Amino acid sequence: MTDYADTFRDYLLNVKKSSANTVESYMRDINQYLSYCGASSKKVESADSGVLRAYIDYLSLAGKSEATKSRIVASVRCFYRFLISNGIAKSNPADGIKLQKTEKRLPGILDSNEIVLLLSQPDGSDYKSIRDKAMLELLYATGIKVSELIELSVSDLNLQIGLLHLHNGKRERIVPMYPGAVKAVANYLVNVRPAIVTDKAEDRLFTNMNGQPMSRQGFWKIIKHYSEKAGIKKDITPHTLRHSFAAHLIENGAQLKDIKEMLGHSDISSTQVYAQLMKNKYTVAYAKFHPFAK
Repeated sequence: MTDYADTFRDYLLNVKKSSANTVESYMRDINQYLSYCGASSKKVESADSGVLRAYIDYLSLAGKSEATKSRIVASVRCFYRFLISNGIAKSNPADGIKLQKTEKRLPGILDSNEIVLLLSQPDGSDYKSIRDKAMLELLYATGIKVSELIELSVSDLNLQIGLLHLHNGKRERIVPMYPGAVKAVANYLVNVRPAIVTDKAEDRLFTNMNGQPMSRQGFWKIIKHYSEKAGIKKDITPHTLRHSFAAHLIENGAQLKDIKEMLGHSDISSTQVYAQLMKNKYTVAYAKFHPFAK
């Protein structure tokens, strides 16, 4: 079974060209499923829907949410498609499995005043705050994921024309940057990065203060620090600036199809959640302030 996991990982990386985070998520789900099959003496190759339903019941007893179970079933479905295509399995136990649909949770965003407040917290008085300012400005300017931010190379930037080039597997996209973000990143590149990144072979744009790769957890601590410093009471996650970027573009009249391309969504349904978010915002405001709506 370990061999199946290893070859599936190779397939995700080299054939599907999935991102590192996607592969990690798939493999976490599949390894847990394989462990369950091994512990319950179930043959992976011949597992049917009954085996998967029993596993779902096991996940329910373990307190897993409907969203988590839906994700796991999707991972298992993909895994068996791979096994079938390689002649290892004959049927897909995930076919016909339908879980209770969960309401899609709308993302939390910052309003424009909170964005200004957050971005103003790094004061530029030292190397760290100059770097942090560049990261925060770049996130809000482009709406990229934190995982993309920490993987950026210096060569992905074209500051002369204010563009960021992202290439993730088979998908590539170009995202513009507003002048303030270009200025912040240029300041970091000229005055800070040469001092903290001493390895000349290192092309990564942002690192920690020791010149080593930055983790998602490391960035989460950075944004948490500045949100607390700004006195923002909302629950901020590493994706908050990405969500705010999309919501603010919609609020100011941008087309969904354009936002979809900038965010790198493969399906516009993923982008439509932001339109729903703004619709809810205006509905609440209307109900609260229109004199005839009360």
